[in-house]
Order: sequence, then C-alpha cells, then structure tokens
Amino acid sequence: MSDHNCNCGGNGSRHCAPGNGKMDRRSFLRKSTVLASGIAAIAASLAPLRELTDLGSVDEFLQKHYKELSPAEMEKALERIRKEVERQYGIRPHLRDLKPMDGVEFVYCLNLTRCIGCRKCVHACVAENNQSRSPEIQYIRVLKMPNGTFDMEKGDHNYAPETVPEKGFFYMPVQCHQCKNPPCVKVCPVDATWQEADGITVIDYDWCIGCRYCEAACPYFARRFNFATPSVPKEQINSDMAYLGNRPRHKGVMEKCHFCIQRTREGKYPACLEVCPTGARKFGNILDPDSEVSYILKNKRVFVLKEEVGTLPRFFYYFDV
Repeated sequence: MSDHNCNCGGNGSRHCAPGNGKMDRRSFLRKSTVLASGIAAIAASLAPLRELTDLGSVDEFLQKHYKELSPAEMEKALERIRKEVERQYGIRPHLRDLKPMDGVEFVYCLNLTRCIGCRKCVHACVAENNQSRSPEIQYIRVLKMPNGTFDMEKGDHNYAPETVPEKGFFYMPVQCHQCKNPPCVKVCPVDATWQEADGITVIDYDWCIGCRYCEAACPYFARRFNFATPSVPKEQINSDMAYLGNRPRHKGVMEKCHFCIQRTREGKYPACLEVCPTGARKFGNILDPDSEVSYILKNKRVFVLKEEVGTLPRFFYYFDV
C-alpha cells in the first residue's frame, strides 16, 4: 500500500505530490527545502553559480512556470534575460513576452511543385532565431526525395546545394509541424513545452531539463538538443527577441521551430517564407476564410506527412496540379 495520498494510483510516480497529484522540479525543490532550512539558504549556497551560463542562474531555476507568472514577475524575468544578453553579447535586446492574437490559428502550407531545394529557408531561420553557429543548429531539414515517394527514410539532407534542382527528385523541407495532437507535449515530465491558442507549440528554456523525451516522441525529427554551449558571433545576434522564441538558449536544453513567434505574433511572416525565391511557402490564419492558406487547403492537392500517426499537423504540403 502506498504511504501517501495521490491521484496516480499509488505507483510511486515522480509526479506525485500530496494534495494535487503532481510533482515537478520546482515543487520538489520547494518541499525539499523545508527539510534543509528553507529555500533562501539553498539559493544563498548556490550564489556562486549565478554567472555560469551553461547552467543558467539560480533566479532562472527557481522561476515559476510561465503560466503562473504575474506581469510583474514576467517583467523581472525579461529584465534578467536582457542583462544576460547584454553581458554576453554587448547589446541591449528588444525582448518581449508576446501573447497569441485573438481569432488566430496559424497554418503553414508548402508547395512541393515550386521548392527547388536551395536551402535559403534553412539559413534564414538560423539567422533570425539566434541558433548556434558552432555547432550549427538547424530547425529546417530539406530532404532530396526520389520522385514517387514520401518516405522520409529515403530522403537525403546532405546533398550539395549547387546541384539543385536535380532531375528525378523533388525537395521536401521538414520542420516542426505544430501538431494539434503533439506527442512531444504529452511526454514532457516538467511541463516545459505546451501548445498555445494560436497553434504554436512552445518551449520555456528556463524549465527544460534536457531529458530529450520530446525529441524521441516527435515523428518529424523537429526538435534539437544543445549538446554544447550554443555559439553565436556577437555581430550576428538578432536583438529582436521573444521570451518563448529566439532568445539565447543554454547548453542542455531543447529548441525547435516556433513559427518565428517574435515576428508572426506581430503580424509579420516567418523568416523562412520571406527568403524563399520561388514563393513555395505560404503562411496565415486558417480561421480567416479569405486567407491564402484557407484557399490552398480548399482547392489544392494537399497531403499531410505521416498522417497515420495521428498528430494532426498544422503544416501541409501541396502541389500546383
């Protein structure tokens, strides 16, 4: 028999906690400090770690979950991040916490007839979202696919870009599909990733513990793990940042495409779309019946990658004919 009351069926899960049936890393820490002279003493003992960017700061670790932060607490977190960026890169970033817009659900459509595999979208994404350059982290993989198949296992993402387009092949960019039924969210043990009202699945880098369960759960190989300390040259840092978007990350956390949240939640297009030389990428609000993406989904030959796994993506592929 279990020696505590919980809602987990008495299985001893690490999520269990008396009263609410859930234990996360913050609640575990708070309960543990009662046995160790309180949380203030723990924070004081960890003070020398405040400047270790690979580990983050004590304030970052003790921060409440994103959804629990008051406006004042969020501003405090934003200011902490601004100071970290200023210290590391020598610039004062324009950092905001951008919320979903009412009446908006973002959808991406990609025209495989027009994509030529140039990979300009890949590099625009890296630059916009402050992704590590050494080692380089890329959110978008462009696969060279043999005509007649949509099996990702048969795709080649190491092709030479100067050879495109190549006869007998088509090119299929793959990134986060912003699923309505995201398996990555279900497996996160600390609620560091979730889906927002506009359809974007986000990550709070301050809460990610780097377990990589989400990476294993994603059928699109869309999540990236920082095995090393991310490296971005100071002269290449994008100072236009969002808390849930392109702010700098630490070693040991996950990241992925977030539809350029720092742009799209202010009415702009994602960086990958703006740089596409053939107009293969379309982005917009599916709740607007007059939007371009609504027209495409109603009138084009549309298909969903790995439809059989039931993720219900908001990322669609289509053809002109």
